[in-house]
Amino acid sequence: MDISYEYYRVFYYAAKYRNFTLAAESLHGSQPNISRTIKLLEHDLGCRLFIRAGRGIVLTPEGERLYSHVKSAVEQLQSAEEEIKMFTGLHKGTVNVGASETALHLLLLPALARFKKIYPEIRIRIRNHLTMQAIDSVRQGLVDFAVVASPADIPDTLKKTPLTQFQDILIGGNAFQEIVQTPVSLKDISHYPLVCLGENTMSYRFYDSFYREHGLCLKPEFEAATTDQILPMVKNNLGLGFFPERMAKEALTSGEICRIPLQESIPCRDILLVENTERFLNVAAGTLKDLLIDAFLSIQASNGPSASLSARNNTNHR
Repeated sequence: MDISYEYYRVFYYAAKYRNFTLAAESLHGSQPNISRTIKLLEHDLGCRLFIRAGRGIVLTPEGERLYSHVKSAVEQLQSAEEEIKMFTGLHKGTVNVGASETALHLLLLPALARFKKIYPEIRIRIRNHLTMQAIDSVRQGLVDFAVVASPADIPDTLKKTPLTQFQDILIGGNAFQEIVQTPVSLKDISHYPLVCLGENTMSYRFYDSFYREHGLCLKPEFEAATTDQILPMVKNNLGLGFFPERMAKEALTSGEICRIPLQESIPCRDILLVENTERFLNVAAGTLKDLLIDAFLSIQASNGPSASLSARNNTNHR
């Protein structure tokens, strides 16, 4: 009989666990098939490899000698298989990412540009959602993970990791130059039209809470469907708007809009990575996720140990 690699692989797992049943579970086979394979191997080699000891098995001296060689060979082959899978996994495949508008612009797009330079053959599918929809896509397994802006209602079955923070500012078109010179209060700007995301968004909830904390009621005159729509509406002097500072930078520099100083401090917000740790990520998706988290850790390291500690404390395993 010609002994195939599969016989030695069965022997490897049986010797590793000293148990035929555990070997069968690892190989997704049955215990009788494991026993039969070992008997055939012993017959071909002309020696006993195992003897029974209580409920388990032990290697004979011949079995120990064979295992010392087989262990090295099988584990090297397994390592080679993993390397090949890693290599091919990063040269083909698809990553599905859910993203809120703000998270897409502030973090995900720059990260994807870096990722595609390194892995140009990986396909990226972006599902552009409201924050709640993006989180639900993770829960349903429609995306590998999501990147969203806080606040976010994340169920206990999912895990969130903070990636970076961003700051909103109050902006207006050039028709509102009269309130640029000195800081104004929320009460002062209540006399001006306001552009805001719709009531079904987490951003609306954020500013509704912000207004209530200062004894006011949020009453936007214009509701935008996406964050991207706020900026052109402000440019056209339809109203004031709260907008991520980094996303407003170009329009501020060009003079198309102006920053309106606010007396009240707008709380910082987070960009969060949301994932279901019970679901397996393919190599490409795992690599992109690691790139995002590594970028976050680099930022924290540059900000000092206290910032890193604070960030770790905010990381929530749900």
